[in-house]
Amino acid sequence: MAVPRSLSAAPNLRPVHRFVASAFYAGLIPRRLWKSDNGAGTFGAAVAVVVSLLLWRYPWWIGAAAFVIAFALSLWSAAPFAADHADPGWIAIDEVAGTLIAVIGLTGWPWLVAVVVARLADIFKVLPGVPQAEALPGAVGITMDDVIAGLYGLATGWLVWWLM
Repeated sequence: MAVPRSLSAAPNLRPVHRFVASAFYAGLIPRRLWKSDNGAGTFGAAVAVVVSLLLWRYPWWIGAAAFVIAFALSLWSAAPFAADHADPGWIAIDEVAGTLIAVIGLTGWPWLVAVVVARLADIFKVLPGVPQAEALPGAVGITMDDVIAGLYGLATGWLVWWLM
C-alpha cells in the first residue's frame, strides 16, 4: 500500500533552480559546444539582449521591472549552487540581470554601448566595486558583480544618449 506523501514535504526544486540559474539553459550551451563553461555569461547576456530588444517600444519602467524580476530570480536560483563561495560558470541568470539593468530606458547606439560596457566590466572586473561585489557571499556575490557592471553600462549608455 502506498503511503501518501506528506503535505509538508518540499518538492525537489533543484532542476528548476538549474533551469533558471542557467538562464533557461543558455548558460549550458558552451559546455555542449566546447566542453567548457567559458562564454556562458555571454550566452546569458544574449538572453537579456533579446528580452531588452523586445521591450524597446515600452516605457522605461517595464525594463526596470524586467531587471527586478531577473535580479530576484538570480538570487533565488543561484543560492543552491553557491556553497563555499562557489560561482559555477554555467550560472548565467546573473548576466541577464546585469545586462537588463544596463539598458533600462535605452535604445539605439546608447543601448549598444551600455551592453558592451556592462559585458566588458563583468568580464575584466577592473572597475571599482565589481570585484568587491563578487567577493560577497553566496548568491549575492554571484549576482551583484553583474549588477554593478550593469550600472557602469547604464551610466555610460545614458552619457552617450546625453551627448547625442
